[in-house]
Amino acid sequence: HRKKHKGIYENTLSSRQTVVKVRCRNLRILLPTDGSKNSNHAIHFAGRYGASLQEELECVDLLRVITGRYVVERLPLFDFRADLLRQSDSFERFKQRHIEKTVMPSLGDGEKILRDIGIRVPVEKLTADGDPAQEIVRIARDGHYSTIIMGRRGLSEIMGILLGSVTNKVVHSAAGQTVYIAGTRPAEDKACPVPRILVPVDGSKYSLKGVEHAACLLRGFREHPEMVTLLRVINISLYEKRLAEGIDPDGEAEKIVSRAKEMLPKRGVPAGTIRTKIRLGTPSEEIIKEALEGDYSLIIIGRKGRTALKDFILGGVSTTVIQRCHIPAVAVVSVK
Repeated sequence: HRKKHKGIYENTLSSRQTVVKVRCRNLRILLPTDGSKNSNHAIHFAGRYGASLQEELECVDLLRVITGRYVVERLPLFDFRADLLRQSDSFERFKQRHIEKTVMPSLGDGEKILRDIGIRVPVEKLTADGDPAQEIVRIARDGHYSTIIMGRRGLSEIMGILLGSVTNKVVHSAAGQTVYIAGTRPAEDKACPVPRILVPVDGSKYSLKGVEHAACLLRGFREHPEMVTLLRVINISLYEKRLAEGIDPDGEAEKIVSRAKEMLPKRGVPAGTIRTKIRLGTPSEEIIKEALEGDYSLIIIGRKGRTALKDFILGGVSTTVIQRCHIPAVAVVSVK
């Protein structure tokens, strides 16, 4: 049974032993785009994803953040400086012409893609000035968006961090939204655009948020996925230490995946689609191997609230997976 209350859908699901309420926020999608190939991947993914969840979907809004780089590309540098100093209104007029002639037509193309795929809810075309990551996070917060869907940058893992990748900054700053990074594989279907889903779990409340998000997501699709895999990676670098502490890492891993597995049928996910898997190795490496070997469409990771710098220095699992796993989409789930 489903009822709407204050912008939240409550799915009341019954089993022989339990009744569980899954609270799923109305889906408000913010879709930043810059006209690049990667952002077009994100538009197509958002269209398939949103069309499959039409009942819960409230809006899909396109956003272009204007950085001012277009001025340098179109005016000699000395003219640009002179205008800023002498005629600020001239600069504003130039920006408005750029928005009218370049930005809005590009956003219109994005809306057409969404409509052609099947999006029927309102699509607003937004523009903002400033630092792209900061503006995306601010607008997502102020606009009460539940989800941000972005493309990835075509940079190496290290360069993506050092050069301040917009996607990387948003992932680490948008604590109130689930951030999807579209992969290079097209979403396959409007009924279930992500048929094979991988959810790494480590027993923490953060990873269990990922399991909850998967359950909420799957309840909205018109068709059930082919497979949902709950993956526990036993960290090989800690294996001997855990044994020395009197803890059996293998038994511990079994308990972790069993607990996560119990959550999904209670929330309406068919038991026949749920699989569990345990791997031994370095967590980020094993998640990536499993994602590629299993041909997954989506990886769902719980956010741990680390900063981009800490993740870079400490080798955070989520950052490594995002930077190196390009084919499937990756969702970093909000803890709120």
